[in-house]
Amino acid sequence: MAAAMPKPVRDLALDEARTPARPPVRLAETPFLQLENLSKSYGTGEHATSVLKDINLSIREGEFVAIVGFSGSGKTTLISLIAGLIDADAGSVTLKGVTVDGPGPERGVVFQSYSLMPWMTVRQNVALAVDQVFADLPRAERAARVEKYVEMVNLTPALEKRPSELSGGMRQRVSVARALAASPEILLLDEPLSALDALTRANLQDEILRIWEQEKKTVVLITNDVDEAIIMADRIIPLNPGPGATLGPEFEVDIPRPRDRTEMNHSPEFKRIRREVTSYLMQVGMQDGGNASNVHELPGVEPNTSSEYLARHVRPGEVLIQAPDPARYVEFSKVTKVYPTKKGPVAVVEDFDLWIGKGEFISVIGHSGCGKSTVLSMMAGLSDVSSGGIILDGREVATAGPDRGIVFQAPSLVPWLSARENVGLGVEQVYPHASKAERRAIVDHYLSRVGLADAAEKKAFELSNGMKQRVGIARAFALSPKMLLLDEPFGMLDSLTRWDLQEVLMEVWSRTKLTAMMVTHDVDEAILLADRVVMMTNGPQARVGKVLEIDLPRPRTRKMLLEHPDYYALREELLSFLEECDQH
Repeated sequence: MAAAMPKPVRDLALDEARTPARPPVRLAETPFLQLENLSKSYGTGEHATSVLKDINLSIREGEFVAIVGFSGSGKTTLISLIAGLIDADAGSVTLKGVTVDGPGPERGVVFQSYSLMPWMTVRQNVALAVDQVFADLPRAERAARVEKYVEMVNLTPALEKRPSELSGGMRQRVSVARALAASPEILLLDEPLSALDALTRANLQDEILRIWEQEKKTVVLITNDVDEAIIMADRIIPLNPGPGATLGPEFEVDIPRPRDRTEMNHSPEFKRIRREVTSYLMQVGMQDGGNASNVHELPGVEPNTSSEYLARHVRPGEVLIQAPDPARYVEFSKVTKVYPTKKGPVAVVEDFDLWIGKGEFISVIGHSGCGKSTVLSMMAGLSDVSSGGIILDGREVATAGPDRGIVFQAPSLVPWLSARENVGLGVEQVYPHASKAERRAIVDHYLSRVGLADAAEKKAFELSNGMKQRVGIARAFALSPKMLLLDEPFGMLDSLTRWDLQEVLMEVWSRTKLTAMMVTHDVDEAILLADRVVMMTNGPQARVGKVLEIDLPRPRTRKMLLEHPDYYALREELLSFLEECDQH
């Protein structure tokens, strides 16, 4: 691996002496958990695919280790091997010197999916583990153990509720309680928080850390979030992409506990670790990536939604609207959205006011439930405005239309159509006056822009999640819309894929200069992409709280962002606003 390598891992005995907030971990002669030359493949013969190769790792008792990696790198396979859920092809896993040859109660596992029994209550789901591991205990003691661990994750009020009545964060708390209630010696967490919103994720991170301190468990966390790894772990170890994935260099997290997110924003050590881990992952990602596709030329044909096209095709008796002020290309005026509920009408968004200039990129950020997606949905014409109005290019938004390109978290592709055909659906709608060759050229131009020229004929169901989202981005840009709307488009992707697609989005946007509005819960994403970040207050009756100017030079890269002197001040302003909202 080239370029700057991370700070070497210090002697473990010295490391123990530098952990001020926790008693030093006793260093035994035999590691608590030992992985030796661990390898795993799937398939047989010439169809065999090597997933993990020669994995070597030692973990001390009581240590919190985070393994970061990319989708498809074998992270879940690694956790499953440690848990004894699958067998290795070669090498061994030993826990306290004993070889792991199957699942056991000494290893508690929490996966990304909650795996709860939907017909059982919280109490009954946790009791499943307790009754199996402590079958010899009296019934009253087992019941007390269930209640103890449900209380530990702050779910006592929900004891008799079923999973369908719980939020995603609450369901994951039940999974954590169930794993802990079996009194495992090591807790294995496989991206347990990746499907949750930022606030719920932060709260559960704190919950897990509190339990870790209280229970003194050894923890292995699989994550694709660098900040999550730094906040939680003693060591961070990258898992390089496969086939034949191997572990990368170790990064010590030498930051005193407890670690406050806002205070860490000022920590030189936090900034150093963050920069080095991110740079390493990006470096590995670039080496793993394929060659950039050749970009097809874009034909000189206008969409039927453009002002220029409409001006040349005025029907008899039609009044042509004057071009609006470019600084007020988009205008939200006292926009309110009311939903009926059992307790009466509730204003989710109230008096939302905002102007957006032509060609400006706006990020909208706020906690889950603050109405971010509702605002975007009204802008798209997919949801009616209860009162107030939205103006786009001098016309009031009343219904959905191809003049607004939308990219959702899930890209909504037609599974049996190819990537080219999925993009072509929109192109046919806004370029009916173009020739077949011109329409194909438009499709191919944007597929090549997002790096999918070589996958144009693949059916949607054959594509990875990242590739599907690239098709969604290509389709939105191919409409040449007046307004690009992005609703957490990268929220379901791993960090590396997300970073990659952010670069793709920035590159294509910089050429088209479309007016864009993106909903996100990712502070760094908001800063990286936007000219201004709109911070929404908590709902109901959510509105614009603050607007932050992002006066950073373009073109931007993640590396530039991490090194810019103003970046952490901008980041702190957003984090502080979200923290204030959380306290109200």
